[in-house]
Amino acid sequence: MDLDDFEAARPRLIAVATRMLGSAADAEDAVQEAWLRADRADGDGTVDNPTAWLTTVVSRICLDRLRSLRDTDTLDDVDPADPAPAPDEQVQLAESVGAAMGAVLDDLAPAERVAFVLHDVFAVPFDDVAAVLGKSPAATRQLASRARRRVAGAPRPDAARASAVRAFLAASRDGDFTALVELLDPDAVFRTRTDDAAPTVLAGAPAIAEAFLFKAKTALVALVDGVLGYTVRLPGASGYLLLGDVTFTDDGRIAALDVTLRADEVAGSEVVPL
Repeated sequence: MDLDDFEAARPRLIAVATRMLGSAADAEDAVQEAWLRADRADGDGTVDNPTAWLTTVVSRICLDRLRSLRDTDTLDDVDPADPAPAPDEQVQLAESVGAAMGAVLDDLAPAERVAFVLHDVFAVPFDDVAAVLGKSPAATRQLASRARRRVAGAPRPDAARASAVRAFLAASRDGDFTALVELLDPDAVFRTRTDDAAPTVLAGAPAIAEAFLFKAKTALVALVDGVLGYTVRLPGASGYLLLGDVTFTDDGRIAALDVTLRADEVAGSEVVPL
């Protein structure tokens, strides 16, 4: 790759980095670091898609910086995959995203922000975004979907709803059927996804309460990819067994519990205990 290729890609790279990092100065630094990496890595001068290759490099640099700011682990510094290129005019699309959206992006988890910016703003395919994040395409779609809801105005979980999830988990551990039913909307649904079976759905407060009796022994309230939910990790385990999202009705009852036991989704999610 020569300097002309890099300069041709620079406007897109600056737009990507600015949307991810929220700072023009930080974006310039990230793009310059991408050039230094490209210059070191490109020994024979041949890169099929310089703009796409550099977009991947910049995205990983930005992800590392976002995670570092939140005291999380960074991705290993590995050579990026060569994703399909996106049209140059999507730089203009990125610039049309206003300051209000930028403020919302600041609240997203690092992986959410990268998934949303690359896919929804720059139309990078999910398979290529997944390569940047080191996650599965399915987990990446979840991240982008959750970020999209947040950007569209979905509220952050408030203390009352977090307390409701704690009360639900406590009632589950204690086998308190009445308390479980009271916390659930009468038409609530409980959906479960696993690696080796089609999703299962349980409907109605009594049926869900029955299913949760004396469960949730090690469950804890958490933000799962930015959404209020809970986690389960067995004692001594290094990773999570399952992750659950919780949504509410307007009157504060639990409307839905969505649980994944899919290994790729569990391993690929950002979890912030509350």
